Amino acid sequence: MFEKILIANRGEIAVRIIRACKELNIRTVAVYSEVDANSMHVQLADEAICIGKAPSNESYLRIDRIISAAEITDVDAIHGGYGFLSENAHFADVCENCNIRFIGPSSRAMNALQDKAVSRVLAKKAGVPTPPGSEGMVENEQEAIATAKRIGYPVMIKAIAGGGGRGMRAAHNDISLVKGYHTARNEAEKAFGNSGVYIEKLIEKPHHIEFQILADNRGNIIHLGERDCSIQRRHQKIVEETPSPLIEHKFKDLRKKMGKAAIRIAEVAHYTNAGTVEFIVDDNGHFYFLEVNKRIQVEHPITEEVTGVDLVKQQILIAMGEPLKLSQNDLTFKGHAIECRINAEDPFDDFRPCPGRIEMYYQPGGRGVRVDSHVYAGYTIPPTYDSLISKLISSGKDRREAMDKMSRALGEYMITGVKTTIPFEQAILQDPNFRRGVYSTNFVDQLLGGARRELIEEKA
Repeated sequence: MFEKILIANRGEIAVRIIRACKELNIRTVAVYSEVDANSMHVQLADEAICIGKAPSNESYLRIDRIISAAEITDVDAIHGGYGFLSENAHFADVCENCNIRFIGPSSRAMNALQDKAVSRVLAKKAGVPTPPGSEGMVENEQEAIATAKRIGYPVMIKAIAGGGGRGMRAAHNDISLVKGYHTARNEAEKAFGNSGVYIEKLIEKPHHIEFQILADNRGNIIHLGERDCSIQRRHQKIVEETPSPLIEHKFKDLRKKMGKAAIRIAEVAHYTNAGTVEFIVDDNGHFYFLEVNKRIQVEHPITEEVTGVDLVKQQILIAMGEPLKLSQNDLTFKGHAIECRINAEDPFDDFRPCPGRIEMYYQPGGRGVRVDSHVYAGYTIPPTYDSLISKLISSGKDRREAMDKMSRALGEYMITGVKTTIPFEQAILQDPNFRRGVYSTNFVDQLLGGARRELIEEKA
C-alpha cells in the first residue's frame, strides 16, 4: 500500500485525486505555482509545495522541481492527472529511476503510443481500422499535397502530439491545405513543443466515441463501455454522455466490436493502468481508430456513474501491483450519465476565455447530480491555464431522466463575476436534435448559426 502520493497537477483533477487518496487512507502532497497558492487542491492536501511561477514551463512542466518536491516529502508515487506531464514517457522513466512509482502506463507503453501517427501504425498492426491518410509525419507542403490528392479532399491536418483540438485544420483544396499545414505546425509547436503533423481523410459529420479501458500488470484488460464526446467547440469536448445514443439506438452491435478493438490495441501496446481509446464513427456505422489517451480523462466521472467503478482508485491500486478484481463479465451498466464542462468562457464570442474573480458561487445538488470542482466564492481564475471551472454530472435511470436532471442542475448553478458556458449548455440540453440524440461533431457550429444563435443569446 502506498503511504503518500504527490499530485503533479492542479484544479479539479487534483482535488479528485486527493479525494480518492483520502478514501484509501493515503496521504497527499500538492504542488502548486505561485498563482495557485489559494487553489482548493492546496488547501485539501496534507502537504503542499510551491514549484515556481505561473507559466506551466516554470512550474507544472518542470520535472526537476516536481521530483525534488517528491523526494523532499518522501512520497511513494506520483499521479499526473491529465495534461501537463501525465503522458510524458521521460517523466515516467525519471520517476521509476528515482524509486517513485508513476501512476499511469509504463514508459514502454507510452512510447508505443507516443503520438497519433505512431499510434495509427500500431492500430493497423492490431487489425483495427484507421482513416486513410499519411503513413507518418508529413515533412513538407509538397508531401502534404501529394497525400491529399492520393486520399482525396476533404482532409484533416493533425498535430502528432498533444490534444485539445490544437494543431488541427480542415482543408478542402490545395490552397487551404498549404495554409492549414503551416498554421497547424505553428500552433502545434507553440502548444506541444512539437511541430509534427500528419494528414488523414476528413470524415464528414463524424461521431466522436471513446472506450474506457483498465489494464493491470498481469495482462488482464477490460473496457468499461463507451462515451459519446461529439458535442465539441473548436475540437474540444463540452458535453459528454454514456451510453452513446448513436450506438444505443442505431448501431448496438458496435459496442462489442469497438470494445474488442480497444482491448486489442491495449494488448499490442502492452498497456497498463487506465486509458481511453478514441474512435470516430460515420453515419453508416463504420468506425476508425483515432488515438489513445494515456491517462485519466476529464470525462471519466460519467463512466463511474454508470458502472459504479472508481477509476482513480483503480489507477492507484493497479500502480501498487494489485490485479483487477473485475472481469468483463462482472461489469454491469446501469442507467445514463451526462457531463457538462463548465468553463469560464464567452460562448457568444467564439468561446473567448474569461478569467477573473468569482464573486458568488452556488453549485447545484440533489439526487443524481455530482459536481467536480476546485473553485469557490472569492477564487480568482488565472488566465494562465485551462478555463475549466467544474464538471457537472447528472445520472438517471435512462437518458431522458439524466437530461432533465442536467437541465435542472444547470438552472440552479449560480456563478457571478465571470462569464461561463452555462447558458450555452442550457440551450444544448433544450435543443430538439440533442434531445433525440441526433448529433455529430458539427452540432455546436449548427447551434450557433443564424436565428438560433440570436434566440440563445436572448435567453442568456
